Amino acid sequence: MSAWLFMWCLAFTIFFGLKWLTWWEARRHFPRRLGRSLAYLFAWPGMDAETFLDPGKPAPAPQLRDWLGPVLKAALGVLLLWVIARRVPDQQPLLQGWIGLFGLVCLLHFGSFHLIALFWQAGGVMARPIMSKPLHAQTLSEFWGKRWNLGFRQLAHDFLFRPLHKRIGVAAAGLLVFLASGLIHDLVISLPARGGYGLPTGYFVLQGLGVTLERSAWGRRLGLQAGFPAWLFLLAIASAPAFWLFHPAFVRRVILPFMHAIHAL
Repeated sequence: MSAWLFMWCLAFTIFFGLKWLTWWEARRHFPRRLGRSLAYLFAWPGMDAETFLDPGKPAPAPQLRDWLGPVLKAALGVLLLWVIARRVPDQQPLLQGWIGLFGLVCLLHFGSFHLIALFWQAGGVMARPIMSKPLHAQTLSEFWGKRWNLGFRQLAHDFLFRPLHKRIGVAAAGLLVFLASGLIHDLVISLPARGGYGLPTGYFVLQGLGVTLERSAWGRRLGLQAGFPAWLFLLAIASAPAFWLFHPAFVRRVILPFMHAIHAL
């Protein structure tokens, strides 16, 4: 099996395993919602099972203007993947791969997944987009807690943070959530790449330490909870070490072959 196919197999296996777990916990509240259960399991990327399955929480119908943003973001993803990346010289493979990665995120997370949410909202189902304008975040805590990949945030809150925070404290439980996220990313990213082990985990541990510092008394004194210093701290912690997450071994051995397979290069 090629490295990129192995990556997708791992990702989908973990995703559907966690998806089943959230549904299993919510099913007792909605035992006769077979159709919506199947839709949640196979046609919705979020992890908010109780909200999605609850017929008593109808969603407001999206307006025409609501569709424009995700359509443009999906188009940007297509442009980056199949047009811009090809124009980068072959002597700069890492740049090709990073552009392709950014395009893939735009196409899926910001474009297609948002369009799926709007589709379900148009049908009256409360499906919240998993990305909530992350570029509007003002602090590191807001970025990870309220704006980036809310599907995993919901899952981690329900199955890790909520059961643990009363036993070991909020800070320790929060760090364990980031550690778990790092280990999952290491499994999906570093294992198929056969290299870069520990870098994704290190990235998320750094995020957890950053959130802990931001919320501490020292963080308050340093101005990390609001204003320009907080935004600068967010940029430095979340963006600058991103190469730990999508490290060169992953880009070279997984992303670039995948881009060749889908004729992006």
